[in-house]
Amino acid sequence: CWEVRKHNSSEWCHFIRSNPDCRLDGGFLDYLDGVFCVFPPRLLPLAVTLYALWLLYLFIILGVTAEKFFCPNLSAISTNLKLSHNVAVLSLTCPLHGVTFLAFGNGAPDVFSAVVAFSDPRTAGLAIGAIFGAGVFVTTVVAGGIALGKPFTAASRPFLRDVIFYMVAVFLTFVVLYLGRIRLGEALGYLGLYVFYVLTVVLCTWIHRRQRGDGLAPPGPWEPEMPTDEEEPEPSGTSSGDYGEEYRPLLPSGESSLRILSTALSPLDCRKWRRKPWYWRLFKALKVPVELVLLLTVPVVDPDKDDLNWKRPLNCLHILTSPLLCVLTLKSGAYGLYQIQGIFPVWGLVTLVASALALIIFITTSNEEPPKYHCVFAFLGFLASAMWINAAATELVNILRTLGVIFQLSNTVLGLTLLAWGNSIGDTFSDLTMARQGYPRMAFSACFGGIIFNILVGVGLGCLLQMTSSQPLVKLEPDSPLVWVLAGALGLSLVFSFVTVPAQCFQLGQAYGICLIAYYLVFLCVALLTEFRVIHFSTP
Repeated sequence: CWEVRKHNSSEWCHFIRSNPDCRLDGGFLDYLDGVFCVFPPRLLPLAVTLYALWLLYLFIILGVTAEKFFCPNLSAISTNLKLSHNVAVLSLTCPLHGVTFLAFGNGAPDVFSAVVAFSDPRTAGLAIGAIFGAGVFVTTVVAGGIALGKPFTAASRPFLRDVIFYMVAVFLTFVVLYLGRIRLGEALGYLGLYVFYVLTVVLCTWIHRRQRGDGLAPPGPWEPEMPTDEEEPEPSGTSSGDYGEEYRPLLPSGESSLRILSTALSPLDCRKWRRKPWYWRLFKALKVPVELVLLLTVPVVDPDKDDLNWKRPLNCLHILTSPLLCVLTLKSGAYGLYQIQGIFPVWGLVTLVASALALIIFITTSNEEPPKYHCVFAFLGFLASAMWINAAATELVNILRTLGVIFQLSNTVLGLTLLAWGNSIGDTFSDLTMARQGYPRMAFSACFGGIIFNILVGVGLGCLLQMTSSQPLVKLEPDSPLVWVLAGALGLSLVFSFVTVPAQCFQLGQAYGICLIAYYLVFLCVALLTEFRVIHFSTP
């Protein structure tokens, strides 16, 4: 499909529509057809600008869905499955986001993007580039940014454990790329390695807690400092938004269902809006449409609130909107539009059944007290938010492939830059914020621990879902020499940290941070020069 720009502009549309390689699998919009057929050639810069803005907005959709809907429902599910104490212990005792449900929440955009990219051999390079690119970015730029702040002592044993496991995962991926394919056993090996990693962390946690006698001992040289109960902000147990008890009425008053619905569907707090600066308001204005649609279609169960975030009219509406969302986004609506016996569409049947169920729930429940089966809404919200993330990731992969065709760029360079940067925004802000709040050891450990989930589950699950009984393998043929530069750069950065951090007795400062950031800048220059064929490498 890259050959389209070599033809005369009057032939672009015919070439795109007649070439099977230019067909985008999945997604709701045909971006290639739009840029080469809908827009005239002289308006190509306008089309690229609109696509770039839409790309940024897709990242916003992914971030908002994962942060405000996907992660909270995962937390509620873990609580209802009686896993909350184990999750809390693992998340607090070990410097790791990639062990528990939190890893799934933080890594959801990366994993879904990888699954979508692996679904088509033409876009598999996007997945490899994004997974490796995010690994290089987080372990150099983010880790270096943490080290540039106040000097601190890294958690030695968790750091060495995470780096060793990550190097094994990178080496396994390098071998798979060298062979050009991944079989069923190798895909299961990725997932098995992650299970072994989780068991290792659990064992380390158990041994450490045994050594300190289950007491709250002061953190040792290998244990990250953790906020105590006094340091952590107390979660609000009310449904009064970000203001806690300040604006809560003194006496409970029964609200009408219409008022509850309108309040629950309001993603904007006027008091908070007036207090914030202009740039926050601008970003919030961009997120409001996304949050409104998500509030309409995704229920959220919050165990920290007194009412568990039970909004009877809205939750009854979710009984209708969430299943409709699932059937209309699965396979880009192919299943939802399918007609049963050629007469009645699936979405119509779902609407009838869901409407009847919503009416029954509305009649048999009250506004004040959540029903005993309210936990089921957490599973429904998890599924609905996962479908949103999957739909946004599909559009993201398709638009990146379109930009690659327009600018004659390989999928790998798009993955290691745009896709990797976009998916790493959340980790970057959360880790740097954690470091500024006085917990640099925890933030630094998260840089190496959290991304293990992305590479092992992203590659393993992404390839496993594409295998069939007739073809139990997925071809992973690198689309440019840049893949080997990327794999080598990630491996070298891990070896650098593995050697230099213990050499400094785990005392990290600005010199280490400057070296990491300089390393990433050099890597980025080499990668771009390789992409534009200024530097030539012989491929295996």
